[in-house]
Amino acid sequence: MNSQSNAMPGSPRESQISGSQVISPAVTSATLPVFWSVRRELWENRYVYLAPLGVAAIFFIGHLVGIIRLPAQMRLLSGADPKHYREAILGPYNIAAAFLMGTYILVTLFYCADALHSERRDRSILFWKSLPVSDFTTVLAKASIPFLILPLLTFAITLGLQFLILMLSSAVLMASGLSVASLWTQLPVLQMSLLLLYHIMTAHALWPAPVYCWLLLVSGWARRAVLLWAALPVLAIAGVEKIAFHTDHFAALVGHRLIGITEPMSFTPPGMFPTDPMTHITPAQFLLSPALWIGLALAVAFLGAAVRLRRYQGPI
Repeated sequence: MNSQSNAMPGSPRESQISGSQVISPAVTSATLPVFWSVRRELWENRYVYLAPLGVAAIFFIGHLVGIIRLPAQMRLLSGADPKHYREAILGPYNIAAAFLMGTYILVTLFYCADALHSERRDRSILFWKSLPVSDFTTVLAKASIPFLILPLLTFAITLGLQFLILMLSSAVLMASGLSVASLWTQLPVLQMSLLLLYHIMTAHALWPAPVYCWLLLVSGWARRAVLLWAALPVLAIAGVEKIAFHTDHFAALVGHRLIGITEPMSFTPPGMFPTDPMTHITPAQFLLSPALWIGLALAVAFLGAAVRLRRYQGPI
């Protein structure tokens, strides 16, 4: 008789056997591997949300110190032309958004350069590969940090910081006996929020996608100095182009991809901050841009290579 038939009804052995037969598929579907893999990334890389929160806190403290000059500034601006008045009012909110978007870029670069390398360095890749989670799911969860989690997190923190600045400024003006109507009329909060979300998702998530995915790929290949190995091919190609053709198109292309400068996203008038209420966006032009889809195709190719590379890579 086999071991299954020898198990007594109701015994732990039978419960273990029946449990493995009945519960395992349900557990696999109920645990949502992608969701828990993303949770794992946030748990292991707390700087993903602590860094933007820290920058927001520092900016708010600095604004708190400088808010004492706001009443005098508003009195001086009362006779200024409308354009200068609007720019002065929007200044703190634009600077807050710029600081947090810059933090988003830096955090994304460091995260992508370390995402697949860290698990090989600390040998935890052996444990994670023993779990019923595919390499595709793992890489997809890691890619969701720069393309979904960090953009939405940056948007939420920026929105919260700007709201706190607005409330604080309103309280200071009211305490000084000044009207807050001019402040609120120059700050269409909903429009600025939508422009901010649009800019983050397009200029800082979709447009630099090949750069982020290239870093993920190199992170899964390099044994050390990931950023150096990722930058060397770029520097080599840019150097050869400069020596041979006396141009710098490749370096400019990579730089524009990295910091989110793109022609299909030109603003009207030129040089205007992307969250300014007077900004004119062109989403159709952006989505129909061949440069966007070429970049996304490269990003998918890099991610596919990263999945295949992780399948055969072991600890360092």
